[in-house]
Amino acid sequence: MAGALAVFLFAMKLMSEGLQKFAGSKLRHILTKMTGKPLSGILSGTAITAAIQSSSATTVMVVGFTEAGLLSLAGAIAVVMGANIGTTVTAWIISIFGLGNGDGQFSLPLLLAAVSLFFIFSKKSNLQSLGQSIIGLALLLIGMGFLQQSFPNLTDYPDFLHALSRWSKWGYLSILIFIVIGAVITGVIQASAAMTAIILLMGYNGWIGFDMAMALIMGQNIGTTMTAQLAAMTTGKTGKRAARAHLMFNVMGVLLCLIVFYPMQHLIENIVASVPLFSSLMGGDMPAQITIFHTLFNVGTTLILAFFIPQLVKLVEWMVPDKKDGEEEFRLTYLEPTLLSTAELNLQSAKSEIEDFSKRVLRMYTFLPGLRTAKNDEEFDTIMRRVTKYEEITDRMDLELTKFLTRVGSGDVSQHASERISTMLRIIDNLESIGDTIYQIAMTRKNKREDAVHFDDGLNERLEHMRELVQNALDVMDSNLKDYDHIDLDAAYAAEHAINEYRDLLRTQHLDALKNGTYDYAIGNAYSSLYALYEKLGDYVINVSEAIDNSRKIVDSN
Repeated sequence: MAGALAVFLFAMKLMSEGLQKFAGSKLRHILTKMTGKPLSGILSGTAITAAIQSSSATTVMVVGFTEAGLLSLAGAIAVVMGANIGTTVTAWIISIFGLGNGDGQFSLPLLLAAVSLFFIFSKKSNLQSLGQSIIGLALLLIGMGFLQQSFPNLTDYPDFLHALSRWSKWGYLSILIFIVIGAVITGVIQASAAMTAIILLMGYNGWIGFDMAMALIMGQNIGTTMTAQLAAMTTGKTGKRAARAHLMFNVMGVLLCLIVFYPMQHLIENIVASVPLFSSLMGGDMPAQITIFHTLFNVGTTLILAFFIPQLVKLVEWMVPDKKDGEEEFRLTYLEPTLLSTAELNLQSAKSEIEDFSKRVLRMYTFLPGLRTAKNDEEFDTIMRRVTKYEEITDRMDLELTKFLTRVGSGDVSQHASERISTMLRIIDNLESIGDTIYQIAMTRKNKREDAVHFDDGLNERLEHMRELVQNALDVMDSNLKDYDHIDLDAAYAAEHAINEYRDLLRTQHLDALKNGTYDYAIGNAYSSLYALYEKLGDYVINVSEAIDNSRKIVDSN
């Protein structure tokens, strides 16, 4: 039985990974562009989860994208609701194709495997991934057959059946017990599809009644939220709120279903009895009843709770309150403690982290004007400490992101993923260099202050204009980091050209001033060091956009 379960879980993993690779970055575009309204968010969550056959993957992406600001909390809740509907597709696949008396159980899987040959030998990596997912589906059906054959015959264990029968006769207490059992098992194995298969098999063999199967399904819905809770452990408050919303939505769904538990049971039993087609398709009354309940439960709770998304938002905001502002500490927000199932998801997490890296660098840059305008040493020293703190953070982000991407790259990755990893490593290196250069500018300001070197208004105005030009370049860079496929390289080069042109002007004026004795050597040295550092910072900035563009060209050529 353990071996059969291993085949089933491996098949689910293979199918899910293949579909995720095939979809690639489109997953992000669908999630971020179709979540403006609750209905579109629910539909996108349903479509993605049904396509990639992994509600866990969907919810982990939702947590990361919400923390990144790509999804609103209300949009995230809508997607999670849709993910619950999408995951019911698994039950239909198992019921229709995976249950039966075993006659010809390999016919359909072998046919699917034969179809996959047209894709796995393709030269296009996305078609190879599609072929992988088809083989995964074939293995899933085989694994389900093995699971069905190897599942222990509980009729040989009358004491166990007697205990099950006794536990099932306590009314609502029995329902609550089986909800807890379903939640715990699903939370432990982290695979709601496997739990669905086990419930269907137990019902198919008559070892549990429909009411207890309903309770296990309800518990499974709570247990599957553990994946999002684990993913949110390393995120900030926004990601934690998205994960809590997933949990609260499923708990509320269970509470709503408990109110109409027995009427729903009788309704579904009557539907299956009235429509024999369900039983004939799904291997009997019980699998049909369980599958229909699974779908009605998730669809019904979504339709009801969709009207209460604003209240859910307020609830999770209360559960995860805002913290008082304090000194910023180093924290990677989006990277998982362990690598996710596919390179695409890992790279999406890394991309979100790089965007956060850019935001930190831009914030660090905003400290520089305060060093010039500080009214006293205490104010100056406070700003210098913040600059130093951020410089340490950029160093650690560079180290951790590089280690993470190196781990991802050491695995089985596509050519596209490999190129994206190289691009990200180059971007990270340049972002860290930007942080170092900002720190050098701050230290030059510090040395100038300690040496009592003073600039006149003209020099200050020129340096301020140079700072503004670099600020514009940083803003363009930050914008380009949001979408690698649609960058504004012309704007990046225009900003770089403006910096270089103004640097040349300042250098010419500086040499003339030295010849004419307009200011002494100490002033001239500090002044030239500052505008040269600003220009150097601009070089690192343009390197980021060029790295993105180069990666895009390589991918397009492939």
